[in-house]
Amino acid sequence: MPKRSLRDVEVKGRRVLVRVDFNVPLNEEGEITDDRRIRASLPTLRYILEGKGKAILISHLGRPKGKPSRFLSLRSVAMRLGKFLDKEVLFEEDCIGEGVEKTIQKMGEGECLLLENLRFHPEEEMNDPEFSRKLSNWGDLYVNDAFGTAHRTHASTDGVPHFFDLRVAGFLLEKEMEYLGRILENPEGPFVLIFGGAKISDKLGLIENLLQKADKVLIGGGMALTFLKSQGIDVGKSLMEEEMIENAKEILRKAGREEVTLLLPIDCVVVNSGEVTPEIIHLERKVVGVEAIPESWMSLDIGPLTRRIFAEALRGAKTICWNGPLGVFELEPFASGTQAVAYALALETEKGAVTVLGGGDTGAACEKFGFSEKMSHISTGGGAFLEFLAGKRLPGITVLSDR
Repeated sequence: MPKRSLRDVEVKGRRVLVRVDFNVPLNEEGEITDDRRIRASLPTLRYILEGKGKAILISHLGRPKGKPSRFLSLRSVAMRLGKFLDKEVLFEEDCIGEGVEKTIQKMGEGECLLLENLRFHPEEEMNDPEFSRKLSNWGDLYVNDAFGTAHRTHASTDGVPHFFDLRVAGFLLEKEMEYLGRILENPEGPFVLIFGGAKISDKLGLIENLLQKADKVLIGGGMALTFLKSQGIDVGKSLMEEEMIENAKEILRKAGREEVTLLLPIDCVVVNSGEVTPEIIHLERKVVGVEAIPESWMSLDIGPLTRRIFAEALRGAKTICWNGPLGVFELEPFASGTQAVAYALALETEKGAVTVLGGGDTGAACEKFGFSEKMSHISTGGGAFLEFLAGKRLPGITVLSDR
């Protein structure tokens, strides 16, 4: 499904409407705590601005439920983006209306304008045709560079493009399609899948679609506890998905039929609590075998033996796909498993392996441990990453012009 790219078109003098993904995390004061998504947009934006195009950017931020919210304004994003571009980024306090029209009319070549949060209008998530038409008035060319929302049938990703004769992928979206397409269609072996995070249910489609392509599957994080429970192991107070036990059993059976090596933790770091709160770092903790988790304790990270086994399983891999941290990496006592696996991936990347990571927490963990630049590709998508690798058609990609 090759799609037209921004590099295929002339931008000079044109109003380029770019759907970016500036849905960045904020703290309680509304300050940006992670600007990776802003930085990821820079190659596309610099190409347009240096090519003397006029960049009009549209994005959502958070879930304002169709109403304006000062806390979820994109104004702070415009300021941060301006620092990265080393130039002023114009900002409009709405995404439609006369004010936007007047500002765009005054724009010169090489200028950049960010419009206010699309989701301040309920019509965005409704994929309203009239709202889409109004947004489409701002551009001569449509560019989608927001992989993180490509699985949404919203106005900015699905409705707006239909008003343009030419709809192209930005450089970030193009890179996502290249790396994820490689995983989906023809991963070079040995191919290793790593799954973590809390839930099997979120990743079920991806697991079912990629399991038969894999040589090895490593499972940690909360979802590993559901697999262990499915084998009759008592996991104490550990968080797990009771309703997914039968699914876990079927995945184990399928791995056996496909002769895929599936590795689960053999030891874990447990804490004397049944609830994940910041205070648990002060509670008693210890390393135990997975079959020896005390009744009132819960597992929050893979143990040292499992870390070594997982690292050994990754050696010599040619393609590695990782989704979901292997423990509560945000809290230092339970970060070692995720950090060890990230380090192992960095070593394999250095040796020539293609390493593709997806999910916000996975990317955040690599950023925290200083391994972001050592991976082949860290996807900016969460749900879009899972749906793409599950083999689903993403509306924001399907609608783009074919080559």
